[in-house]
Amino acid sequence: MNENVKKSPCDSKEFRGSIKRLIKELSVFKKMIVISIIFALIGTILSVIAPNMLSSLSDEIGKELIIEHDTLDYLIEKTDKNEITEEIEIEGVTISVEEQIEFKEIIDSIDDTSSDMKIYSKIDKMPKSIQEVVMPDMDMGKIKQMTFTLVIVYIVSAICMYVQAENMADVTNDFAQNLRSRISRKINLLPFKYFDKHSYGDILSRTTNDVDTIAQSMNQSFENLFSSIILVIGTVIMMFVTNWIMAITAVVATIMGIVLTGKILNKSQKYFISRQKELGELNNHIEETYSNIKIIRANNGKKQTLDKFEKLNQKVYQANKKSQFLSGMMQPIMDFVGNFGYVAVCIVGAILTMNDITTFGVIIAFIAYVELFTSSFVQIAQSTTFIQSTAAASYRVFEFLDEKEDVDEKKIARILKKEDTKGQIEFCNVNFIYNKMQALKNITTKIEAGKKVAIVGTIGSGKTTLMELLLKFYEVDSGEIKIDGISLKELKRENIHRLCTLVFQEPWVFNGTIKENIIFNRKNVSKKLLDEVCEELGLNEFINELPKRYNTKISDKDNISLGEKQLINIARGILEDAPILILDEATSNLDIETEKHVRDAIYKLAKSKTIIVISHRLTTIKDMDSIILMNNGEIIEQGTHDELIKLNGEYARLYNLQVKN
Repeated sequence: MNENVKKSPCDSKEFRGSIKRLIKELSVFKKMIVISIIFALIGTILSVIAPNMLSSLSDEIGKELIIEHDTLDYLIEKTDKNEITEEIEIEGVTISVEEQIEFKEIIDSIDDTSSDMKIYSKIDKMPKSIQEVVMPDMDMGKIKQMTFTLVIVYIVSAICMYVQAENMADVTNDFAQNLRSRISRKINLLPFKYFDKHSYGDILSRTTNDVDTIAQSMNQSFENLFSSIILVIGTVIMMFVTNWIMAITAVVATIMGIVLTGKILNKSQKYFISRQKELGELNNHIEETYSNIKIIRANNGKKQTLDKFEKLNQKVYQANKKSQFLSGMMQPIMDFVGNFGYVAVCIVGAILTMNDITTFGVIIAFIAYVELFTSSFVQIAQSTTFIQSTAAASYRVFEFLDEKEDVDEKKIARILKKEDTKGQIEFCNVNFIYNKMQALKNITTKIEAGKKVAIVGTIGSGKTTLMELLLKFYEVDSGEIKIDGISLKELKRENIHRLCTLVFQEPWVFNGTIKENIIFNRKNVSKKLLDEVCEELGLNEFINELPKRYNTKISDKDNISLGEKQLINIARGILEDAPILILDEATSNLDIETEKHVRDAIYKLAKSKTIIVISHRLTTIKDMDSIILMNNGEIIEQGTHDELIKLNGEYARLYNLQVKN
């Protein structure tokens, strides 16, 4: 077997592993879980005691409803004479001659005096004196006491079960909240290469659908699982204590359901895993489609997109159908087992009662026990269905939480303060491999503090990769990058990000006001500075046309041009008082005239900063202090614009090509 093949959580071993991990994760709530178990135990004990008390109450009531056969037989014998000439006295009650004659006539009309039912049918027609001595005397005080005790037991049991359920609901919701918090923290600790290899839709599905599945499934399973298991154990014990023959009858009938449920559980697990996986794929497709709906429509890609959606949707449908069908079979199977158990108990109980081995009250108790026993197994079966969903979702969530994080920087103590940073940057024999390909090869160059440097080259030449290494988004494979002579290995990412401001090519705005978007994550930005930056960039013309100026709310979906979004992002970068400013095609969405104006404004506002510009428009970087030309991950030319034109190399060729076009 190939050891490199990743195991699927539908394997039984991985299923058990997911459950073990889930139990381990829940250990932080062990106090609340122990409290729940205690209340479940108390409630269960009371629940299994109650049928036995009901049996005693039934026997007591039944005993009081049975006629006094000895007295009845004595009266029949006394009146079974040709002549009745004198009164008789029984238990202090005098029965006259007329009453005896009337009684005899009634008895003579009964063809079978050994039949209780036939005697009961005539009892109301007998003289009152005879009814008084024949009818039983019910002990209502005792019956009321037993009934009251039984009601108290049921009430206390219900309260305990309620407390247990409420407590477990708190556990599951707190656990889900804890998972979401951990996932949120984890996202900020993962290396960027993780997001390069995983789709946003799948990550979103893990952080939303899978966590919600865990919360809902645990809430519907764990709160019943403990009490159901304890109830099954307690019920079995009480059944064997009450009557072992009927206990065996009930248990054997239920074993059939356990075997069938186990087989279904084993087969259905893979479909629960498949459901979560296919749901992640579907969410990814939806996220990609909706975020690029204009491009899809513009390229007539509606049919292709819908076809792919239907295929993915069909896979989710099939996985849902199979998992729900198999898990849905558990309920009718357990219902059949429960009904079969009732019939078996009634038949066996009737035979035992006829042979004076047990009583009618025991049969009533066993009917209650069978109800508890089978309903507990139904709940366990339902819980196992939800646990399968929990295990499937847990596997994906824990897989995400276990992903390797960025290099631990806790031991890094050195701090380079912004006010002490000049902005000198050095690349010393830097090599970087990405996806098993050499992205950068022996990059060695120096950018002096306070200078304006342009990095140019064809697509895929390594320009942006070089800046991402400077920001420590990725770790170099060999070589070293330094800021003011200090290696990035000696500085934390957070520290580096305070020293460098990166304005991306893809502009980003969020739901909020214009002001909130510009001063994002910055404090104490004065109105004067904000106005100055916006005026220099020409952004104030756009802002002044808005109904509430800076306080106008915008979002990424609003009708704002890419150029306007890009200006907002540039203003955001300028306001960051960092010694190094990196513009990664930050003006690509502006026309040439506006781009020149914005670049002049940037150089004016950031005149004391080290500025690195990544650009494809060579005509806009002629005034840079230095230009670095890259190709296939290497620096092939470096110098000022005039120097590179005189060199008449690759830069001159590209520049002349752009000028001619």
